[in-house]
Amino acid sequence: MSRVPDPRDPRGVRYPLTGLLTVAVCADLAGASSFAAITDWLHDLDDQARDQLGFGDQMPVGTTVWRLLTRLDDALLSTVLADWLRTRVRPVESRPHRHRTVIAVDGKALRGARCGQGGRVHLLSALDANTGIILAQVTIAAKSNEIPAFAPLLDAVEQVMGSLTGLLFIADALHTQTAHAQEIAARGAHLMIPAKGNQPILYTPAQALPWPDVPAGGRRRDRGHGRRETRTVKAITLRTPGGIRLPQAEQAVGIIRTRTTGGRTSRETAYFTVSLPAEHAQPTDLQDWARRERSLSAPLDVGERGGGTWRRPVGLSSFTPRKPPPEVDNQ
Repeated sequence: MSRVPDPRDPRGVRYPLTGLLTVAVCADLAGASSFAAITDWLHDLDDQARDQLGFGDQMPVGTTVWRLLTRLDDALLSTVLADWLRTRVRPVESRPHRHRTVIAVDGKALRGARCGQGGRVHLLSALDANTGIILAQVTIAAKSNEIPAFAPLLDAVEQVMGSLTGLLFIADALHTQTAHAQEIAARGAHLMIPAKGNQPILYTPAQALPWPDVPAGGRRRDRGHGRRETRTVKAITLRTPGGIRLPQAEQAVGIIRTRTTGGRTSRETAYFTVSLPAEHAQPTDLQDWARRERSLSAPLDVGERGGGTWRRPVGLSSFTPRKPPPEVDNQ
């Protein structure tokens, strides 16, 4: 926490920045989701914990917590917390063959939070799908969308990871963009994205590939909630680079989902492209990565309770207040 600069005037500081940030993080981990809840958690500490945090007999009130957290550098704080969370992950002694770090990119709106112009606050986040840690997040401009925020998000992830070389990024269909594929390739990373109707110049060629002639590369069956589902994956190596009209696309992937519920059977096919060749991305890998793309919304979802919005696990960089609490206090 000492890496975060203190935005307050040093002449009037009563409470240590590291102590207040530690309280905010610990309160968040304990379930606090508003400024009032963080303050309540702080006031419930015993005397020994207060002394260790540097508060002593004087305790900050809600406005102190609100005023400090809203003045912090969001991007820097996210980076600091992501670095700290990565140090808390238990190291893996042995990794399976072809192990690859997968970064899921997704955007979400903060429920209950409003920006200065009254609009909703939107974030584009990068989640380490292996550890569940949000590595970075970027605020989307009020009159924009996720697409222009993609490159700044890559910059933020690179700052945390040191390099993007060898990483695999997965994203939803909104990011099926030629510029994104080129940006990822220029940084030495790889991209797996779906081909859907929003990009007909990609979806139509992918759908027209000779899928019936391609043998199944893997099959997975699941049963639960009164339904049976079978997912069959097929992959085709594109002999002509960019032949599917997306730069750096090495393979086209087709996943057939057959679902039986209450005696009725439905079937749908999802198409993807990936910039990894077959020797580095086998059908079983592709199926696993595709499932992660479908489940992006769950770990990145946000909620609102009380006087502000709190996002886990990085949390502090996305704490967007609607109005300050009524108490008055100094720094």
